[in-house]
Amino acid sequence: MFVTVLLLIVGFALLIKGADWMVSGSSELARKNKISDLAIGLTIVAFGTSAPEMVVNVVAAIQGHSDIVFGNIIGSNNFNLFIILGISGIISPLIVQSSTVWKEIPFSFIGGVLLLVLVNETLISNSLGLSRLDAGFLLLLFAGFLYYVYRQLRVDPHIVPEVSIKGYNNLKIWTLILIGIGGLVLGGNLVVNNAVIIAKALGMSEKTIGLTIVAMGTSLPELATSVMAALRKNNDIAIGNVIGSNIFNILLVLPIAAFFHPLHYNLNFNTDLFLLSFGTILLFTAMFTGGKKKLDRWEAALMLTFYMGYTTWLIMG
Repeated sequence: MFVTVLLLIVGFALLIKGADWMVSGSSELARKNKISDLAIGLTIVAFGTSAPEMVVNVVAAIQGHSDIVFGNIIGSNNFNLFIILGISGIISPLIVQSSTVWKEIPFSFIGGVLLLVLVNETLISNSLGLSRLDAGFLLLLFAGFLYYVYRQLRVDPHIVPEVSIKGYNNLKIWTLILIGIGGLVLGGNLVVNNAVIIAKALGMSEKTIGLTIVAMGTSLPELATSVMAALRKNNDIAIGNVIGSNIFNILLVLPIAAFFHPLHYNLNFNTDLFLLSFGTILLFTAMFTGGKKKLDRWEAALMLTFYMGYTTWLIMG
């Protein structure tokens, strides 16, 4: 068991570092080829932050572990919402822009509700779960979201993340990209395979292991980003990182996994999807409890405490 846990940790480390190397190399390549910061921010950086979840889910889908796929996505989104925003909001109250309150947060809520409908009903496909047709529909919505972000960036180009030019030569750039991809693939396999072994050894279901260990591990990049942003009083990045990641997970990462292999849905996940919807509504409501649109420390602490209690119940149950 010790070796299995160690390999799981190594897998998470490879996922995180692999994504970092891939983003660094790809960003440098894009800048050398005169690709704009806008294109870099919307494609390379966005994909890089979702790469751990994406690789884990594709590997799990191909191997037929649908519970790990759904557990990772739903668990990551709940972890982002309750834990990451909870910790960030305790560090520094998060003042939120009006566009985030009225557009991005509701869009995230709609994505969660839509997923709940698609996996429970046969509106598009004839199976309980997520088919390739369902995945295509979600990807169309993701394309619409990208267009919305593109329009926002045209209005305010300062939203685009700055990517520094480090002066790497082509050999170093391609080395970083290839090693990064290799780290992602190897890390994804290690995480999925060893998570399944741990689940069976502890008598835990793949659903529970996906909602907890796998979800928390793949959310570490978002946790580091938001905590550092909160420490630097950069509220937009702290909360935008979480909301954007949740939208990416449902509308991009999950349907890509379903394209590789249609996903069977475990109805027990409905409770966790309801929790995600409840948390998003709670965040939206928190924007109107004070004089400004913000997440206060007491509200962040409430979200953090609520989720810790829920996770304890999930594991003990």
